[in-house]
Amino acid sequence: MRRLPPLNALRIFEVAARTGSYAEAGAELGLTHGAVSRQIAALEGWLGQRLFVKDGRRMVATPMARIFAAEVGLSFDRLAVAAEACGRPDARRILRVSAPTSFAMRWLIPRLGRYHADHPQVEVVVTTVSTVLEELRGGVDVAIRRGAAREHVWPQHRVVPVLDDVDTLIMSPALFARRPIMSPADIEGHTLLASETRAGDWANWLEAAGLQHLAGHPRQIFDHFFVTRQAVEDGLGIGIGPLPMLDIDVASGRLMTPLPEIRVPRTGYVALVPRHADAGNLVAGFVDWLVGEARVPR
Repeated sequence: MRRLPPLNALRIFEVAARTGSYAEAGAELGLTHGAVSRQIAALEGWLGQRLFVKDGRRMVATPMARIFAAEVGLSFDRLAVAAEACGRPDARRILRVSAPTSFAMRWLIPRLGRYHADHPQVEVVVTTVSTVLEELRGGVDVAIRRGAAREHVWPQHRVVPVLDDVDTLIMSPALFARRPIMSPADIEGHTLLASETRAGDWANWLEAAGLQHLAGHPRQIFDHFFVTRQAVEDGLGIGIGPLPMLDIDVASGRLMTPLPEIRVPRTGYVALVPRHADAGNLVAGFVDWLVGEARVPR
């Protein structure tokens, strides 16, 4: 009978050695710093030797521990491949996706029906983040964030560009019928709606429209863009919104873009996949689907 170390402690140890940090390991696994420390201490007790040593305020893996962690990681990869190959073909898989609230509501969720139609064995669970920083947390297979496709920004993740983003003027068709905007000058007298999470939207658009003199115009500010978008739909004022994320609202007639030729490029969205995640094809296939959906004209 094999005498194996505690497998949960091994899993936590591998992540801590790979990320070089108890805190980062906890974030990836959804555990507290103390829980990571206790599991590693239990593994050290089982092995009878130290795996991490203190270096300033951090715990650093010993040279032997780094070699051991690499072997453990390969073993987990092989186990994941074997489990997928031997698993029940009809077993339902869960794919956990984290995305900014507006992106999830206006772009991702309306398209998930098509994904589920082609992948009935997969259940996509979407969680949202609404903070300005949109920080990464553990416990998800794919995180979608606004940012450039630069590996050094998220060194522990594979970064895949998903969706480009441009800002333009948005308003409700009902408000347009009452007070049409046919040229940039027509926005004078309208209520400008803005979002704390999208600072600078109005300043950038006004500059592109040649209306810098209105930069100091009073604005009604909401905390998140999805609230601002609803206020625009309700006809409370005009706003700046992202395309193609709002294409679904424009197509349905809930919103319109009165001056579509005035556009401001913005940083788009990327998919972040932990480098050691998904030994099979589930996550990679979902990211490929995201990229494909972004390329399909609507």
